[in-house]
Amino acid sequence: MPKLSELKPGDALPERQHLATNVSLFLYNAAVWNAHRIHYDEPYTTDVENHPGVIIDGPLQGDWLSQVVLDWLEDSGQLLEFEYTNRRASILGETLTAGGSVKAIDGTQVVVELFIRNEAGDITTPGQALVQLADGA
Repeated sequence: MPKLSELKPGDALPERQHLATNVSLFLYNAAVWNAHRIHYDEPYTTDVENHPGVIIDGPLQGDWLSQVVLDWLEDSGQLLEFEYTNRRASILGETLTAGGSVKAIDGTQVVVELFIRNEAGDITTPGQALVQLADGA
């Protein structure tokens, strides 16, 4: 749980690693009603759409970023704003790391920079969140 009085720009949020599987991607896409075959059908993905492998959903990566913030906050604050962009495709089999750091503090509001990083160290999905911390947190 972040303590507002102890936070400073540059402080890192705990990172989480994610390794999607065919089953997890199938279930995610079923839950969000996304039938695009690039997220579960490897022959279609590589042979028809010419991707190097099954593509990990952009919105799933956004969910992973929001989880980083919410896990960090616990019950000490509220997520006010959240945004991210997918800049590079992530391929099934890659271990992706979600994390972030404190960018700025203004009173009880904290701006957090977020990222999804691939195994090569490239940020594929940058993002940002604005959170409100309780005064006593």
